[in-house]
Amino acid sequence: QLITFFVETLIFHPKEEDKVVAYTKESKVYLSTDLGKKWTLLQERATKDLTNAFLQHNRFWSLFSPGFRYVTCQSQNCSDRTPTIPFASSIDHNSLTVQDDYIFFKATTANRTKYYVSYRRNEFVLMKLPKYALPKDLQIISTDENEVFVAVQEWYQTDTYNLYQSDPQGVYYSIVLENVRSTKQPEENVLIDILEVRGVKGVFLANQKIDGKVTTLITYNKGRDWDYLTPPAIDMNGKPTNCKPPDCHLHLHLRWADNPYVSGTVHTKDTAPGLIMGAGNLGSQLVEYKEEMYITSDCGNTWRQVFEEEHHILYLDHGGVIVAIKDTSIPLKILKFSIDEGHTWSTHNFTSTSVFVDGLLSEPGDETLVMTVFGHISFRSDWELVKVDFRPSFPRQCTEDDYDYWNLTNLQGNHCIMGQQRSFRKRKTTSWCIKGQSFTSVLTSSVCKCSSSDFFCHSSLCKNLSLICCRYRKVVSNVCEGGVDLQRYVFQHQCPLTAPRGLRVSIKGETVAVKPGEDVTFVVRQEQGDVVNTKYLVDLGDGFKAVYVNLTVTGEPIRHRYENPGIYRVFVKAENAAGHEETVLFVQVNSPLRALHLEVVPVIGVNQEVNLTAILLPQNPNLTVFYWWIGNNLQPLLSLDNFLVTQFSETGEVRVTVQASCGNSMLQDSKVIRVLDQFQVLPLKFTKHLDMYNPNIPEWREDIGLVVTRLLSEETNIPEETLLTVVKPGLPTTADLHVLLPSPKPKRKRSVPSDKIHFQIFFLLYLRKLPGRTVYAQMHNEKEQEMTSPVNHSEDTQNIIQGEEFIDDDVDSQTLGNTRGNFTFLYSPFAEYKIIFSL
Repeated sequence: QLITFFVETLIFHPKEEDKVVAYTKESKVYLSTDLGKKWTLLQERATKDLTNAFLQHNRFWSLFSPGFRYVTCQSQNCSDRTPTIPFASSIDHNSLTVQDDYIFFKATTANRTKYYVSYRRNEFVLMKLPKYALPKDLQIISTDENEVFVAVQEWYQTDTYNLYQSDPQGVYYSIVLENVRSTKQPEENVLIDILEVRGVKGVFLANQKIDGKVTTLITYNKGRDWDYLTPPAIDMNGKPTNCKPPDCHLHLHLRWADNPYVSGTVHTKDTAPGLIMGAGNLGSQLVEYKEEMYITSDCGNTWRQVFEEEHHILYLDHGGVIVAIKDTSIPLKILKFSIDEGHTWSTHNFTSTSVFVDGLLSEPGDETLVMTVFGHISFRSDWELVKVDFRPSFPRQCTEDDYDYWNLTNLQGNHCIMGQQRSFRKRKTTSWCIKGQSFTSVLTSSVCKCSSSDFFCHSSLCKNLSLICCRYRKVVSNVCEGGVDLQRYVFQHQCPLTAPRGLRVSIKGETVAVKPGEDVTFVVRQEQGDVVNTKYLVDLGDGFKAVYVNLTVTGEPIRHRYENPGIYRVFVKAENAAGHEETVLFVQVNSPLRALHLEVVPVIGVNQEVNLTAILLPQNPNLTVFYWWIGNNLQPLLSLDNFLVTQFSETGEVRVTVQASCGNSMLQDSKVIRVLDQFQVLPLKFTKHLDMYNPNIPEWREDIGLVVTRLLSEETNIPEETLLTVVKPGLPTTADLHVLLPSPKPKRKRSVPSDKIHFQIFFLLYLRKLPGRTVYAQMHNEKEQEMTSPVNHSEDTQNIIQGEEFIDDDVDSQTLGNTRGNFTFLYSPFAEYKIIFSL
């Protein structure tokens, strides 16, 4: 049937076979009620969240952008009417999940994620986990029988989840199993090691991980009680396993297969109740590389080993035939099958040429005895499909005489599970017949009288903090009648002494950087364990230590001030007779940054190392992070030191920016560096008098450099833009004169080498008393200096500098001439000066 759009996903209605939803690559959704002959546009700008939404109650749910709003409408009228918005705010992309009577989604605001549920399409309600649960992630495990199973990853977990069960509305949750192992797959998919056993309601398998050790547990009452798997006494060869509880149990891998056409490591089926086949090992814990195959036909009470290696499994004829093909990377032509629930196995050559097996398929229907093996002979060949039909192997249909029954019991031997006794039909191992389409697995089901095990306690602390109040309710899906009714009573039990757990310390406001002298409020929280009989040792890291009682009950804050900058280790230890727990918080105490100056050499050669230095006030060693942006790079370089050594490979101007971050304050400074092919650096030095007035701050050094550059330019007629004076930090006061040489002209035949240039500078100082003025102020404010014309060095310069009107006897005046490439400045603190240059 030709259609006008490109289909990305097709979703079929689970009961009405003519209805199908199509999701396109253009994010549009179409509905067909005649199996694809005609299509109606339901929604544009939709997301894949909708794919299973319309399949419930003939309604259609989806999200549309922008903003990812949740909408709903009747599937027949979505294109004609404006959809309803049951939840006003935006929700997280790809978070809408529709399962049975429940709709789930999550909404994140201000970095806090909340989870919502709608029961039977009513209004959305916030899912309420226990008080101290802070979920990082939540996965829906099961929604069978008016109860929700969810796996929640708490704030302290990395590769495990906690399992919770709900009330019928899916709103209130209580924990049923902690630390269920999880594995993160590519594309952020998470696999959680919990498996609902199909065919028998209320039975789950889970792998629990504690202290790196993984063990397999089973429950028969939807998580109220958990037990280890009983190991077989002998192996497949009849030899003793020597595996005895409590030191040794059976453990199974609960992985899903990456290939959808092969079974996972554990295989169950709705029409084969009690039949579980999986890969695992015997021992004190699950071992990753051991994948022996085990089977049970009584829902986990007794197990048998059937293979020493992992196999792909396929159930035919309601589990009457079990087909197994080895999980291997080498080509095969043999399969194994059993008609007596794995007690004996036969082999069959399904092909004359070995093939690499890619998957197994069975024809539709649980009663089928026809299967297909598909694979390839070589990696360059097409798929080979081999059909295997087991029907000719069975001479007849089964009759009532061919069946036996078995009663469901838990590992303690109890027959009343979830308030009822259940008996299941099974074919006798001696009968060689076909169960067929009319086979039903459940034989009888009778209601039991209620006992205390059919109830569980919703507990809360009583007012005196030493008792637990239990308000009992019947386990969801439990159908017991009469007998004990604990729901009529409220019981009080003495609180058992338990070790503290989930201890945390934080600063009110969730900051970890404060200022000296600032009031800091520490809050101590404890997730579980006794709080009345627990002492809390608090060490704030600066000498303050104290012991508190009832700290987490009264909510009493700990207030403190740190006077000096530094890093302080805050340590809290909660301890009682049952155990203890510790927690640590590191607090940075630092003064706000006041000034930042970037010290750089303004001119640098190509591929020459240059030191970039950030001068920071006040100095906060080990507390400041420096971010360096070089040129047009959008990604900064980070350092804990206030300097960075780098180099530039091309000429031109490069802007360098540094940001200093300390606590809650940040400053920035920026400079431009000229990268040249050629220039000359001539060192300058000053007389010692200048050092007395050198405050060693960047502003002073820059002003001195500008004055010297201007004077040199005026007296030498060298363009000021080709001279640059850089006064260096520290004492004695020194500087570098950068002479920026012009690029050589190709046609010029003769040039004077730069190393032949001689500078002879004579400073003629005369005094005019200026009391109270500093050298920095004098040089900064004098805009014009009195100059003389250059003189010939051969003249009698002594006649010039010895006049009484120019010379003060207190001035240490001297002349250094004929110094190649060096300048000596003779400086007096209270003097105006003339400079005589000879070039």
